[in-house]
Amino acid sequence: MTEPAMTPLEPVTEQWQRALAVVAHPDDLEFGAAAAVARWTGQGKQVVYCLVTSGEAGIDGMPPAQAREAREREQRASAALVGVDTVEFLGLPDGILEYGVPLRRAVAEVVRRHRPEIVITNNFRDTWDGAYALNQADHIATGRAVLDAVRDAGNRWVFPEQLTDGLRRWNGVRQVWAATSPQAKHGVDVTETFARGVESLRAHAAYLAGLGDGGFDPEEFLEGYARPAGTRLGVRFGVAFEVFPLQLW
Repeated sequence: MTEPAMTPLEPVTEQWQRALAVVAHPDDLEFGAAAAVARWTGQGKQVVYCLVTSGEAGIDGMPPAQAREAREREQRASAALVGVDTVEFLGLPDGILEYGVPLRRAVAEVVRRHRPEIVITNNFRDTWDGAYALNQADHIATGRAVLDAVRDAGNRWVFPEQLTDGLRRWNGVRQVWAATSPQAKHGVDVTETFARGVESLRAHAAYLAGLGDGGFDPEEFLEGYARPAGTRLGVRFGVAFEVFPLQLW
């Protein structure tokens, strides 16, 4: 493990009430931030999930129409396990997302509707490890769009056609957090909620069944991220985040 990966993590702020999680696919949050979400909903915070796609291209042995239905159903069940009852799907095409104005527009509208203080997404750096483990194009496009969309949402002159029927600009996003980024310098203790994060990943049964030879172990996989992050926080299990401030507290 490289030297920077062992530097201590600073705890993320928990002085907020509303968060919006925007990721590319069903299961993206469960492979990173779900245990942290369980901690926050347990504190009485509100977290909304927004899935840019329905992951319909993610199961090789299942036609997209069937996969879409299965993965949306599994995502809703998974979210419920960590205390999230609002799950939205934008319906953009899985596997071929492109960073650009249409994606920014779609995410900005969701930000304006839900008016979060914190926006959560997944790692959108080129790799997962800062070296060789390449990230997916959908993750990269979504994360970049999220960063821009939270600023777009606060500008009344960007996507002004959205500002009707009571929808207003929202410039209250304080930070964007990218889970499991190799450049993470912050984190949160999920020792008490780690097991719920594991169960939320297990809820994606159809997707997990299509991984490799069927021997994928969700608990073992998540421990591989949670233990090093926990060590950097001085606890048993943690989730690491790269934090992008949007405005002063």
